[in-house]
Amino acid sequence: MSRHRNVNYARPGVSSNHPMFGRYLSTLGSPPARTILRHWYPPGHSWWTPPPHFQHQSTSFGYFRHPSNRPPRPPDPYNWSSWRNTGVLPHTHPRPGVHLSRGLMDRSEREPPQKRRKSTDGRSPAEISSRSQERSPPKGSRSPKGSPEWLRNGANGPGPPGKFPSSPKSTADTPELTRHWKDFSHRCDARTSPERGKQKLPFDFFVMSYNILAQDLLCDNSYLYKHCNACVLDWNYRFSNIIKELAQHSADIICLQEVQEDHYEEQIKPSLECLGYHCEFKRRTGVKPDGCAVVFKRERFSLVSCHPLEYFRRGVPLLDRDNVGLVLLLRPIDCNGSFANICVANTHLLYNPRRGDIKLAQLALLLAEISQVARLPDGGVCPVVLCGDFNSVPWSPLYHFIKESRLEYDGMPIGKVSGQEENPRGQRILTVPIWPRSLGISQHCQYESPSKDAEVKDLEQAALTAIDGFTKPSIQHSLKLTSAYSHYLKESRHPEITTCHSRTAITVDYIFYSAALGDVMAHPEYSVSPDRGLQQLGRLALVGEAELQRVNGLPNKHNSSDHLPLLTRFRLHPQTEG
Repeated sequence: MSRHRNVNYARPGVSSNHPMFGRYLSTLGSPPARTILRHWYPPGHSWWTPPPHFQHQSTSFGYFRHPSNRPPRPPDPYNWSSWRNTGVLPHTHPRPGVHLSRGLMDRSEREPPQKRRKSTDGRSPAEISSRSQERSPPKGSRSPKGSPEWLRNGANGPGPPGKFPSSPKSTADTPELTRHWKDFSHRCDARTSPERGKQKLPFDFFVMSYNILAQDLLCDNSYLYKHCNACVLDWNYRFSNIIKELAQHSADIICLQEVQEDHYEEQIKPSLECLGYHCEFKRRTGVKPDGCAVVFKRERFSLVSCHPLEYFRRGVPLLDRDNVGLVLLLRPIDCNGSFANICVANTHLLYNPRRGDIKLAQLALLLAEISQVARLPDGGVCPVVLCGDFNSVPWSPLYHFIKESRLEYDGMPIGKVSGQEENPRGQRILTVPIWPRSLGISQHCQYESPSKDAEVKDLEQAALTAIDGFTKPSIQHSLKLTSAYSHYLKESRHPEITTCHSRTAITVDYIFYSAALGDVMAHPEYSVSPDRGLQQLGRLALVGEAELQRVNGLPNKHNSSDHLPLLTRFRLHPQTEG
């Protein structure tokens, strides 16, 4: 039976047409220098091959017209200017109220700096920008000096109940975003087996992954939300919408990213506990106030173990960022006790598009932790569900590494790893190996026994090349993971969108899972046995850029994050005897 869920719902990127980029090029002087910088990386770079469904379109459709005899290059699926130029996306012209960039993401931590002006009273710029002790924000706060008061209100304290700042623009006519439930249950194996007069029924459950946009980060990056009505950015308004959304979908397991700690402790956790959830949370290290949470229904699962994971490692320069992960081992509540445990992992990887090396090292740590937590006595692993904001686009090298369990990175530019930027700046190449042996993670993303101190291990690295391939330009992992979403819309073949604001619309959020053999999304090579894998029964469909433009982007009156929630339904079969 098909279920319909009507839900009212970009992180940024600088293309070569961006005004700040043009201003920078003008400082380089000669035209040849500007030309070299603009065309350092050709669009059809071999490290990111578009998927087959984007490659089959040809001149027979009239999309491409080339003056030369050179074979036409299909549009890059995440190069929005390429799609616009082909005429395939007539709906992508800018609309009043929301502007989506032609480039990919460029989430800088602040707006482009304004020109410094000399003070009339003779003070230096440093003296002007410095704050008095009385006006300084509390330690750890990231609220920028120039943030509007209506933005800071939600982060610094609740406003009057039911009262929101006035706005010159009404949102009464903002339409709701409609998302439909895609049902695959008719294609799944519903096998049961008799045992002592009873039937062993499968265990079905829902999983959600949702980046809810921390209010503190919204304040720090307020320039991304200039298209929004002021009142919809107030935390009290957003919190009410988010909790209603979570209650409406009522997923059995929910993985949340960008959860602000004070809001979690005071509002989110108590509200979810009232809805019957057990909550686990891991804050980012350093001064960042947000983190990741995994919650699950107490009537469906019991907690076996919880493993918070910090990616910051003292003494390892590559891992100096404050991102975190959270890994839980859950036991399905079943009177017969015939189901395997489920390993659920949640993370939010580094954003920086130009630091693919850090992203891969963070991911390696997470995969090593999952492999250890999910390991079974016979050496196999229990079913795995991996959720999060990976700050990487579909079909990028990082995405391929997760799905195909292997990445060959010889000569790969660091900026190409996540695919976030169309033309990444700089030409640094991934080092071999990416992370030092002293980290204690092998090139198979497994923990290594700390039998020797770090310096000795690094000195012996060259001698061990022939044994474990630690200096070969490749990494791999033992988990067989499949994406729950296809990343393109079946009807239009346009890209699916998971995050959208005033500068971009793109996919960075995923639910990966251990797909059982015969699953609708699984490739036979990357499948596992039915009792150690999951079958996808359905998912809440995503939308394209055109649909998001019609609702004025994200956030809006009905959708209170700049990300859309992902929701899937899985089936776990009973374990086989013997």
